[in-house]
Order: sequence, then C-alpha cells, then structure tokens
Amino acid sequence: MPILIVCRLVSAGIKLRPLMKTLYLLRHAKSSWTDNSLADFDRPLNARGLNAAPFMGEIMAKRGVFPDIIISSPAKRAMQTAVLVKEASGSNASILYDERIYEASTQTLKLVISQIDDKVESAMIVGHNPGIEGFINYLTGILETMPTTALAVIVLNIDSWSEAAAICGNLEFIVRPNEEMKAFGKG
Repeated sequence: MPILIVCRLVSAGIKLRPLMKTLYLLRHAKSSWTDNSLADFDRPLNARGLNAAPFMGEIMAKRGVFPDIIISSPAKRAMQTAVLVKEASGSNASILYDERIYEASTQTLKLVISQIDDKVESAMIVGHNPGIEGFINYLTGILETMPTTALAVIVLNIDSWSEAAAICGNLEFIVRPNEEMKAFGKG
C-alpha cells in the first residue's frame, strides 16, 4: 500500500492491522518412562520436565512471549507442560485441549491453526515430535531440531489463520532449555 494512502487512512482514524500472526510451537517437557504399564498418552513429566517447563515459562516472560491462546495436546505430559509454562510466564491465555495435536501430522497441525479465530493475533501449540519439527519445516522451509521443552517462534505472513501455507512464515528464534540453562548456570 503506498505511503500516501496509508497516511490518509490513519489520519481518517482507520486502524490498520499488520498482515501477520505469531505462532509459538512448544514441544512438551521431558516425560517419564518409569511406569511401563502406562500408555504413551498417559505418561507424566519426569523430574527434569517438571523443572524445565517452568523455566521455559520464565524465559518466555523475560522475552515478552505472551500468546493470546494456548492449544495443547491432551496427552498428560503436554497438558502438564502447558499449565506449568503458563503459570511461570504469568500469561493470561486460556488453555484449550485438542486431541488432534497428539500424534499430529503437519497437515493436522495446519488444520488446527486454520480454525483459530482471526481475532487471535498469537497462538501457542503444545505438542509432540515429529509433528512439531515437521510443522516448523513446512511453515518456514527450515529444518530444526526440537528437543523437549524447546520453543519455536514463527511470524506468519498471513492475515487469517486459515491462510497458513507452506513457507508462509519466518522463524524468528528457537529457545532450547538446555542451552538456556547452561547460559544461566542452571544446567
């Protein structure tokens, strides 16, 4: 849009929204394998995961990462991660649980975000690999490893969540808790 038109629209009191959405992709924290009788879906976080999730929340708060909404897999380890991260970050976001995120493919994750209300400017998905890594690659064209509790921040060049498509986003940064813990002398 030419600058003159933008200036006239702004001076007329018309608010211009940026054509972008922000997507935060968070892999669940480290889970426990101690109880072999539990189904994969029911595995809780282990001690490391219970420490890493709130630590990630603290990092998010320091970096100003506050999603408008959090959509999590209903698997126990993902639910625990979502709650711990939200609480530690001080976020006011609602947490929704979507069973499609558990074992989700790239296309399933695309479908999940395409149904987010367009009034929402930023959303966080709490999920699992390989879906999270595949979705980052799909949206940005970049292959990244996502260890447990890693957070990817992607700015999508879209106005509506339903417009999400291949290579429509820019990977702003990835936070990996092990690297951050070492930097803060906690690892």
